Amino acid sequence: MKYYGKICFQEEAEIEPGIWSPVKTIREYYGDVQRLGRRMQTSNQSTNDNISIQNMISIVADQYAYNHFASILYVEYMGVKWKASDVEVVMPRLNITLGGEYNGDKGPQTDSA
Repeated sequence: MKYYGKICFQEEAEIEPGIWSPVKTIREYYGDVQRLGRRMQTSNQSTNDNISIQNMISIVADQYAYNHFASILYVEYMGVKWKASDVEVVMPRLNITLGGEYNGDKGPQTDSA
């Protein structure tokens, strides 16, 4: 199955002299869905189960992705933002394993292509 979607990278950046803050950069990539799966996680603290997918997205990486693969925060897949739980570099691709749903904050971000 083919993939096209947004991937968010998060890095610390100096926004003013001596002041550092997380900055998100969102880029779009093509690739393939290599593995499909899901896992239900039950919790004593919630009446609802948490859904965690175990999909693997293999993207055709550019130089930015290679240089920043360790800072991949989430991958948008099927309209949902999923945490990147594991990233493997397999030139010329990055294999990204998805985990639970990303529910992070709405900090500063830049969109670039």
